[in-house]
Amino acid sequence: MPRQKVFFVDDEPGVRKAVARTLEKLGVEVRCFASAAECLDRIPFQTCDLLITDVRMPGMDGIELVMQAKHLAPWLPVLVVTGYGDVPLAVRAMNAGAADFIEKPLHSQTLLKKVETILKQNAPRHPSAGRPLTKTELKVLTLVIQGNTNKQIARLLGRSVRTIEDHRLRIMRKLDVHNLVELVQRTIQMGLVQVPTCSNRSEDSRGSSDRPPGSSSSTAR
Repeated sequence: MPRQKVFFVDDEPGVRKAVARTLEKLGVEVRCFASAAECLDRIPFQTCDLLITDVRMPGMDGIELVMQAKHLAPWLPVLVVTGYGDVPLAVRAMNAGAADFIEKPLHSQTLLKKVETILKQNAPRHPSAGRPLTKTELKVLTLVIQGNTNKQIARLLGRSVRTIEDHRLRIMRKLDVHNLVELVQRTIQMGLVQVPTCSNRSEDSRGSSDRPPGSSSSTAR
């Protein structure tokens, strides 16, 4: 079983070093970032089981980071670190999607307890959950969302049906969903592909090449 991965964001090098050393006692892999923007650049490409961020930082603050991180990975739990008197900001961050907040100064045992609790509560249902999709998987996902069957996707991409089935299974696991409804919801939340509107789908269905031979768009008399 791979180690769970924690992202920690703080503009102070000393704080990043101390927190990383503390969290490693849980056996997790810690990746530290000096800015929110730097962290956001990595979220789409690296597995993250928990994001911990300070609220007050130069440039993008912790609240904006929470909102953008939840857009990229809606299931990602976020723990916000707030200084004395910043509790209203922490509450705003929780309204934006953060799971919890912790006040400074950070006491190691309190931090470890909160992090351990969040990681247990949000353990992914499959080891592949959170991993980025490959270019081919994104193509397959786009075609799935457009309403294509495995057979149609296989023909469009020049692959076997079995290969497309394998791609769909990996996509479901990476997005941590169990059925097509959850897949569509997760795709919309993350903005991974452009979801067709009902009108577009209707037009596509009227002009579909899969219409049975001999059928007509006009009503039979």
